[in-house]
Amino acid sequence: MADLLLDRTDQVLTITFNRVDKKNSFTAAMYAEMADALTAAQADDSARVVVFQGHETIFSSGNDIADFLKTPPLSPDMPVFRFLRAVSSFTKPLVAAVCGPAVGIGTTLLFHCDLVYAGDNAAFSMPFVNLGLCPEAASSLLAPQRMGYGRAAEALLLGDPFMAEAALEMGLVARIVPPAEVNALAQRQAQKLASKPMSSLLQTKRFMKMGQAEAVTQRLGDEGVVFGRMLGEPAAREAFAAFMEKRLPDFSKI
Repeated sequence: MADLLLDRTDQVLTITFNRVDKKNSFTAAMYAEMADALTAAQADDSARVVVFQGHETIFSSGNDIADFLKTPPLSPDMPVFRFLRAVSSFTKPLVAAVCGPAVGIGTTLLFHCDLVYAGDNAAFSMPFVNLGLCPEAASSLLAPQRMGYGRAAEALLLGDPFMAEAALEMGLVARIVPPAEVNALAQRQAQKLASKPMSSLLQTKRFMKMGQAEAVTQRLGDEGVVFGRMLGEPAAREAFAAFMEKRLPDFSKI
C-alpha cells in the first residue's frame, strides 16, 4: 500500500498521509514525492488548491527515525529540504486537516498552510530540543509570530505540546470539529477556494505573505545548516540512540 495517496478531484489535489501503522511518519521517499507533487501543482493551472490530510486518529508523528538516520538531511538538495522549500513558497491555497498527534514537521508545515482545520483530538508538538536539534521549516521565525514569544518558548524550548483549543486561540487553527468531520470540512473549504477567481486568490495570498517571504527563505536555509550540523553532535546521537533503544536519554554530561 502506498505511503502517500495523491488524488485530484476537480481542481483540488489532496495529499493523504497513508502510513497509519507507522503513525504517518515521513520517509525521505515521501518527502520527495510531496515535493514533486507540489512543484507539479504549482505549474499546473488546473490545480488550484492543495489539501494535506491524515487519518482521524493521527496526522503525522514527524520523521520516521530509522529512515531519517539512514538518510540524514545533510545537504540542501535532500528531499526534506526540497519539500520545505516547495511548501513554503507555494503560491496557491494550502489547506490542512489535522486529527490526533501532529509532531515535529507535522506541526511546522502548518505554519505554511492558509487554512487549518482540526479535530478536537488534535495535539501539536515541536520537540526538536528534546532530540538535540534546532527547529526547522522556519518555525523559529513563524512560531513566535503566530503564538507569541512565551507560548513559542514553551513549545520550542521545552517541547511542550498544545491542544486544539490553544491552537484555535492563537490562530494556527481556523475551526475545531469532531475528528470524523475534519477531512470532509477541509475538502468543502478547498472546493470553495477552487471556485473563486484564481488571480484574486494568488494576489491576496501574495500580499498577506509579502512581508515575510524573504525572511522565511533565509530562516529555512539558516535552520537547515545548523540542523545538519547538530545531527552529528553528542546530544542528537544520545537522543536518537535512546529512542531506538526505547529508553530515556541522558543529557547530564552533554
